[in-house]
Amino acid sequence: MEHQLNLPITGMHCENCAATITRHLKKMEGILATEVSLATEYAAVTFDASTVSEEAIVDKIRDLGFDVVDEDEEDAARAEEFRRQKRQFIVGVIFTFPLFLLSMGRDFGIVGDWAHAPWVNWLMFGFALPVQSYVAWDYYVGGIKALRNRSANMDVLVAMGSSVAFLYSLVVTIALGMDAGTNFGTHVYFETAAVIITLIKLGKLLEARAKGKINAALKKLPQLFPKTACRLEKGEEQHIPIEQVGIGDILLVRPGESIPVDGVVRSGASAIDESVFTGESLPVDKTPGDSVTAATMNQSGMLTIEATHIGAETALARLVQLVQATQQSKPPIQRAADAVTNVFVPIVTGIAVVTFLVWWFLIGAGFTPAMLRLVAILVTACPCALGLATPTAVMMATGIGAQRGILFRNGEALERAGDLTTIVLDKTGTLTEGKLTVTDILTDADESELLQLSAAAERGSEHPIGKAVVGAAEERGLSIATPSAFQAVTGHGITAQVGENSVVIGNLSLMQQHKILTRRFEQEAQRLQTEAKTVLWIAVDGQVIGLLAVADTVRSEARTAVAELYELGCTVSMMTGDNRVTADAIAKTARIGDVMAELKPEDKAAAVKKLQAENSGLVAMVGDGINDTPALAQADIGIALGTGTDIARETAHVTLMHSDLRALSEAIRLSRSTMRTIKQNLFWAFFYNVLLIPVAAGALYPLSSLPPMLRELHPMLAAFAMAFSSVSVVLNSLRLQWKKI
Repeated sequence: MEHQLNLPITGMHCENCAATITRHLKKMEGILATEVSLATEYAAVTFDASTVSEEAIVDKIRDLGFDVVDEDEEDAARAEEFRRQKRQFIVGVIFTFPLFLLSMGRDFGIVGDWAHAPWVNWLMFGFALPVQSYVAWDYYVGGIKALRNRSANMDVLVAMGSSVAFLYSLVVTIALGMDAGTNFGTHVYFETAAVIITLIKLGKLLEARAKGKINAALKKLPQLFPKTACRLEKGEEQHIPIEQVGIGDILLVRPGESIPVDGVVRSGASAIDESVFTGESLPVDKTPGDSVTAATMNQSGMLTIEATHIGAETALARLVQLVQATQQSKPPIQRAADAVTNVFVPIVTGIAVVTFLVWWFLIGAGFTPAMLRLVAILVTACPCALGLATPTAVMMATGIGAQRGILFRNGEALERAGDLTTIVLDKTGTLTEGKLTVTDILTDADESELLQLSAAAERGSEHPIGKAVVGAAEERGLSIATPSAFQAVTGHGITAQVGENSVVIGNLSLMQQHKILTRRFEQEAQRLQTEAKTVLWIAVDGQVIGLLAVADTVRSEARTAVAELYELGCTVSMMTGDNRVTADAIAKTARIGDVMAELKPEDKAAAVKKLQAENSGLVAMVGDGINDTPALAQADIGIALGTGTDIARETAHVTLMHSDLRALSEAIRLSRSTMRTIKQNLFWAFFYNVLLIPVAAGALYPLSSLPPMLRELHPMLAAFAMAFSSVSVVLNSLRLQWKKI
């Protein structure tokens, strides 16, 4: 039996930690899939509950040296961890700052000769010891865990680099104190070890704070759910916990209250603030029959709603689940970075050892310069920036998308959306509203009287056309009588008796059957039909008195949305199972040139496949119905509307929660901005290591015109550069929130 776990993990310091957990979990019997993210500090584990238990998975992670915290206590645990890291940093600053001043003052001759006395080295040791033993403790523990698990991570590099400088200095101090002399020189590097640890701790604190900002918006989403609801039971109000609401319950929502569950308005009218999903500040008017979403705010009128989705099935709950899954998934571009990171530490360690040996034995520079080269390489090469480059950008992008009602199923969908070159739009329910409305009323008499009489005749009809006529009359506030007789003529229309009037409503064929003359409105009828509208002839007592035109109207934003897609360099096509005349009329209104009409569901999938073969870029299919599902699955990127069927949403790679087609261009822009950010992050992470490792190894040493600290890349400078690289990657990802999409 397949289960999904999302486990908050503490104790991860770099991408190798995440890789270690992933590798060991995948070896367990019953584990079907594992994704561990350093950026989110979560492990997403899919497992067979009949083979392995949740407790065994948690125990395995803890055996590896990491901890799994309870989700209810996650925020408190992470806050306490941040405070602990902050205390360590403060201790580091308290001891490192005077140590650094003393060391630099002695090196540059600012202080007196007393600073060269042997006891000063012991004073410097006293300053460095708390930093090395307390502030650096996490790196020693993490390094030991990594080596025990047969891997190497950032902790190993930091622990090795700082320990070499610290222990070397301690050996020199002991030898000088005993007047025994030393073959390693007389200079100590206690300040180097302390500054390395303190700078890296500062970088991790800044990184944690920035990552916290990325997660903050998503963390707040579940808090938007109201805790209680007001249920109407036999006319009485019952205030109950939200968990007790059932599907079909009638709930009362007053002005200023949050909508408790997803539902349909049964009575009342109001303006609803849906900015939590759409980002739009303008409220949306809701009347009977309209859908409402949990956690949106009722602003003006009192509503009664019928619950249709509760708990984990609400749009907000699905949004949170999908965003969390996307943030923990890895887009294809990260595979190269992961492959490099997994072998990076052993390679760097080898380079450091070889550099040390070359400078000591082959070049003959002596132990101290060779040791400093080794320390600089170990410190500068920490792969934190590589591990953070992709997931921090993905986290930021999925959070932005969620706020705008754009849900990416996984990291791959987020990456590929920006490469779309062809967009195929379904007609009904996608380009159009998906419901019939009365668009035209033609009569020589009063329009309201014609509509009122037609609605009375259609009142007994279950046909969508009849409901559209009745709905139009209700919108105008017209009173609608009940017909004394009613008969539906399948495929043609209806006949009814309204008061003393015999009413016939239907197509031209029905008029001919009743031998009713239609010459008066024939030209108007032909014009309306060319506009993809269904024409209803209205005859009373054997005489045609007017026409009603009914159509599935094009969405108000469709033309703008299509224009934006063209601006992004995409080709836009439309496909439909409807007839060619109707399809061409809708496409003309939306300004779409390529039209595929009269297609069956399997034909739609074949059409998408043909476009994929003809185009070098990626093809997206946008739809909302069951009949669109094969095409959604066939497309490189399937995009479903949030108001569509469940199976369409499940099949699609991207869901537009509020069905606004303008979100298509936003999704593409967001993907492109995200990929630019990821590539920038990876470039600087790789460039940083490619550039600084050779510098640390001594590539600039022959250039005597450069400052000595740069020629030798002092370990303190290397520590600063390493910390800055990780922070810069996270800050660059944060810039996505200011990108215009």
